[in-house]
Amino acid sequence: MQSIDTELAARIRNDIIHGVYEEGARLSEAHLCEAHKVSRTPVRLALRLLEREGVIRRGDGRGYMIQSPTITDVKQAVQVRGHLESLAARLMAQAEDRHERLPAMAGAIDEIEATVDAGRLDVDAIKRMQTANRVFHSTMLDSCGNDYVGFTCQQISHLPMLAAGSMVFDRSVGDTPEHLERGLFRLRLGNAQHRVIYDAIAAGDAVRAEGMMREHANTMIEYIETFEKRDGTLTVADLVAYSAADIVLEDG
Repeated sequence: MQSIDTELAARIRNDIIHGVYEEGARLSEAHLCEAHKVSRTPVRLALRLLEREGVIRRGDGRGYMIQSPTITDVKQAVQVRGHLESLAARLMAQAEDRHERLPAMAGAIDEIEATVDAGRLDVDAIKRMQTANRVFHSTMLDSCGNDYVGFTCQQISHLPMLAAGSMVFDRSVGDTPEHLERGLFRLRLGNAQHRVIYDAIAAGDAVRAEGMMREHANTMIEYIETFEKRDGTLTVADLVAYSAADIVLEDG
């Protein structure tokens, strides 16, 4: 269960990302206390957490100012996470006890494959795939033998598309059968990369595991850049919609 200040930080962060506050606006402790029906102590703790994340900053005087994350921030963070996950793949491939954790990754690959083969991208299917994807990536981070890899990933997980196992779902995927098939193809490709990473780790091929994990991570940046070209005015809030599990999609 989350603490009150952590839950409150999540609410405020969500408002910032969705543009409830204007860039540079001042955050009033009194307003936050009234809006969220809490005392000043959890508000202050929440604001300190958000300052460490970089979504707010201290003003010239007292209080904090909004410092909304940008698309560039997200792409840079995805780059960092990609390098960290690549390191995790290499280290796991070198770990003597890796075979103890491989069944969880194999199960995640099989779950995604079965869901994609069903040919649907409704909310339930998306949730199943995101859960399986989270298992695949989290298992690798937890099994690499370097606690700082997972710890560092956690520090940027508050940004859209940066949580462990985040997946990208094009909002137009349910518009036509062609869009659906394109979405399914992308998911098959991503899961095929999972299988190559899994096989390399199982075989102890650290170089191949690292290289394929880096390629797999870079597809997230490619998707974001594709959305930028297509949407023109892509916002960080849009990225939340592209990566959220509760997108309402039409059945294909």
